[in-house]
Amino acid sequence: AVSPKAADSKREQFRRYLEKSGVLDTLTKVLVALYEEPEKPNSALDFLKHHLGASSPETPEIEALRLEAAELKEKYEAVLEENKKLKSKLAQYEPPQEEKRGE
Repeated sequence: AVSPKAADSKREQFRRYLEKSGVLDTLTKVLVALYEEPEKPNSALDFLKHHLGASSPETPEIEALRLEAAELKEKYEAVLEENKKLKSKLAQYEPPQEEKRGE
């Protein structure tokens, strides 16, 4: 059997581990947010899951993908804009009637 003293020190080690890793702080913040909610949600568990999910730090991979997606979106917008300009330039040289005749 584990002596009460050993169990206490094990518990204390675990508490310090949770504190160091920011778990206690995060849980406290979420529980305080729940406590301060004027209208308590139907599911406290969903509230906690949602808030914990939102506050978890992004991994470098996710951050990199998010940046890459933003960059690609910018490039895409630029290409669309360029495409529009080129189409309007092209329209000056090719009147629409000739397109129909060529079909």
